[in-house]
Amino acid sequence: MPKNNLIKSVLIIGSGPIVIGQACEFDYSGTQSIRSLREEGIEVVLINSNPATIMTDPQMANHVYLLPLTTKSIVKILKAHPNIDAVLPTMGGQTALNLCIEADDKGIWKDFNINMIGVDIDAIKVTEDREEFRKLMNKIGIAQAPSQTATSFLKGKEIAQEYGFPLVIRPSFTLGGTGASIVYKEEYFVELLQRGLEASPIHEVLIDKALLGWKEFELELLRDKNDNVIIICTVENMDPMGIHTGDSITVAPAMTLSDRTYQRMRDMAMHMMRSIGDFAGGCNVQFAVSPDEKEDIIAIEINPRVSRSSALASKATGYPIAKIATKLALGYHLNELKNQITKTTSAYFEPTLDYVIVKIPRWNFDKFEGSDRTIGLQMKSVGEVMGIGRSFQEALHKATQSLEIKRNGIGADGKGYTRYDVIIDKLTNPSWDRVFVIFDAIQAGMSLEKINDITKIDMWFLKQYKELHVLEQEIATYKLDTLPREILLTAKQKGYGDRQIAHTLGCLESEVYKKRELLNIKRVYKLVDTCAAEFSAETPYYYSTFENNMTLNGKTFAHNESVSSDKKKVIILGSGPNRIGQGIEFDYCCVHGVLAAKECGYETIMINCNPETVSTDFDIADKLYFEPVFWEHIYDIIQHEKPEGVIVQLGGQTALKLAEKLEKYGIKILGTSFDALDLAEDRGRFSELLEELKIPYPEFGTATNAQEAMKVADDLDFPILVRPSYVLGGQGMKIVINKQELEEHVVDILRKIPNNVLLLDHYLDGAIEAEADAICDGENVYIIGIMEHIEPCGVHSGDSNATLPPFNLGEFVMQQIKDHTKKIAIALKTVGLMNIQFAIKNDIVYIIEANPRASRTVPFISKAYKEPYVNYATKVMLGHNKVTDFNFKPHLEGYAIKQPVFSFDKFPNVDKKLGPEMKSTGESILFIDDLKDDAFYDLYARRKMYLNK
Repeated sequence: MPKNNLIKSVLIIGSGPIVIGQACEFDYSGTQSIRSLREEGIEVVLINSNPATIMTDPQMANHVYLLPLTTKSIVKILKAHPNIDAVLPTMGGQTALNLCIEADDKGIWKDFNINMIGVDIDAIKVTEDREEFRKLMNKIGIAQAPSQTATSFLKGKEIAQEYGFPLVIRPSFTLGGTGASIVYKEEYFVELLQRGLEASPIHEVLIDKALLGWKEFELELLRDKNDNVIIICTVENMDPMGIHTGDSITVAPAMTLSDRTYQRMRDMAMHMMRSIGDFAGGCNVQFAVSPDEKEDIIAIEINPRVSRSSALASKATGYPIAKIATKLALGYHLNELKNQITKTTSAYFEPTLDYVIVKIPRWNFDKFEGSDRTIGLQMKSVGEVMGIGRSFQEALHKATQSLEIKRNGIGADGKGYTRYDVIIDKLTNPSWDRVFVIFDAIQAGMSLEKINDITKIDMWFLKQYKELHVLEQEIATYKLDTLPREILLTAKQKGYGDRQIAHTLGCLESEVYKKRELLNIKRVYKLVDTCAAEFSAETPYYYSTFENNMTLNGKTFAHNESVSSDKKKVIILGSGPNRIGQGIEFDYCCVHGVLAAKECGYETIMINCNPETVSTDFDIADKLYFEPVFWEHIYDIIQHEKPEGVIVQLGGQTALKLAEKLEKYGIKILGTSFDALDLAEDRGRFSELLEELKIPYPEFGTATNAQEAMKVADDLDFPILVRPSYVLGGQGMKIVINKQELEEHVVDILRKIPNNVLLLDHYLDGAIEAEADAICDGENVYIIGIMEHIEPCGVHSGDSNATLPPFNLGEFVMQQIKDHTKKIAIALKTVGLMNIQFAIKNDIVYIIEANPRASRTVPFISKAYKEPYVNYATKVMLGHNKVTDFNFKPHLEGYAIKQPVFSFDKFPNVDKKLGPEMKSTGESILFIDDLKDDAFYDLYARRKMYLNK
């Protein structure tokens, strides 16, 4: 059956600001969905309050509404667009589903005669309401853990008495496991039950018997109007039950399932999807499997929408789930659609993988002082990475190399734990770094049986770790010149970095690289093609691996599927995993960089390892390398592709950190030079430049140890702001008010970031903070936006409410900001974007810092003024245009406010005060007509409330 031609206009509900549990995976799925609808000639109206996303770009949907996600906003949109026929709520996570239910309860869809596509209300209600779901599973004969629902303390206590401990508490209608917990002992039950009941919007929790140690699996399904159902991907959690799937290390395809159990699980998943309604679209189903020979299967939950795992499954298989789910919602059948990767075969097929993917979450506990760092049923990670390899071991290594936490992979970097008691504690109380601690335990002599007994991680995974340990020990018996080729090749095939091998051999990384070159052990690139190379793929989506060389006609070679063209090309370095301080804003900039370079006639190459984002969609860049943004991987791609140059200023600190290496190896950095980037980061050199330019800055001193810091403090008045160099998101920054605090903080920073040069500034108490973003071509400067922060100086700019244009800065101050911005941009020979932060006291504008790169405010300014600033800046970086070539026409009536959004609810005991270290996970945009608006009054009234000294 072809699409429903009665649908001519569709409303898509986005997921809003990024919070823990609901991140940029919904920008990826929403963007795919919008493109999928517009291909069909359907008008798309979008509501989403997140300005940092690609999906809210003016060129994506026909009409974009950057409004709060409320039923009031929905009514406003439906009145403005009476032609809307349908709403698609499955692309905006839990937020969109909850809003959809609320609108339905208020009769809004009925009043405006709106059809729901992609899901139906009954399916949402039965899957989100724990009691209804339990009843349905019993009815259709799907096993579950013994469970009952409670809507009061009394009922909760009765259930606990009946089941005994440990128990699991799961609130209804929440996202990211909010309010969920495992209760091991009776004394914690009342507190955790209260947290669960409060977290649920309907104050209902499901209490079930904890299936600790059971294995956890997820299946991604698609179904059409003809009731054809396919399984796109089966994902196995390496961590057993008891850890939220978003905080679990996950692997695809499933590694430890017997075929018989897998077939049973498939049948159950299809049965469950069919039982919740007859809608066409996507579904995610989670199961637990007993870790014995019986392999009993129990259903955990089903989500009738695209999920965090759908984004992972799409990147893992190459099958664009959101895109196809959107087509199915329009009425298409699977057999009528094409496979988007091969372009010749049907979409009615199940992808086959001839590789393994490993996803590892990325946590930011350092931002939440005093937080409980163990992981459990409530999600706490802020992002994730994915590694692709020919084996689990290779994919695991590539994922750990992608995390950017100063680890070079599993083991072989001298950074593991050696104390037995610490290792036992981290295994017993699941820690964020348990993926590394398993190796430490093996190295400390612990048996696999004991590790399995403590962690309940399947023996198959532990044996993989053991093999890595045995190999590392074998490598350590050689010197570089005696290391046999086959052992070096085996190590590379198992994912070991040159840096790890060098550490084990006691030599330099560059020496291992040279030996590899000499022995012809080189990376080859393979296609992610959905069909294990059965059909030829048209989409250039690659991962790297190492192969045994083959001999043909007397020539030795390894098969490389990535053919380098002779076109002029540019590499854009991605921003890696989402984290606080470096989020989706930088992915937004990377995507626009790619699109702008294409417009300039370049072949575009994207390198990134984040499975949640638009930049790693297979049809954004001309070539996608899904690889760690890690020197060795990047250098090999550069050697293979030979680009004109590399763009580093769009991918946040991840890409910038590699600028020095690129410079050293003679690789051209497009845009601002490495020296200028370095000058801006080196607090000492930068202050000397300001002095030359006669631009004021706070009194400062630099220190490399506590003793030097104390000496600097004698010349500066307290309070003092302590700042490390080369960090993003205010990492390690703090305002101190006496020498004891100063000494403690300096020692703490240098323990976490050794050999760092610290800048000590006199803190301008009570100053106003402002910032400006600009584009410069080395000679001409255009300021794209000046923002004033509502909060006082001392709260990190990412945690401040930023107002565009400023609301309280006089002409004299504004002129100083403009003059300083232009002088600094030209003095640094900036080519591309620049962000400068200011403190204003007694009408004098002081410089806090300058960053010659894309900033987190660029997408916000672009959305507020409706101008494609990253596109312009990229064309300047490429030397394709001068700033004077562009006809700038910013348009904004009233004011736009960038509002930070926090995820403190995941860390109940954490100090919520704000300071110079960033803590927000996302942002929303608020438009107001004038300063009399109640929302502005409210923000201004509480501006100092959370400042922490």
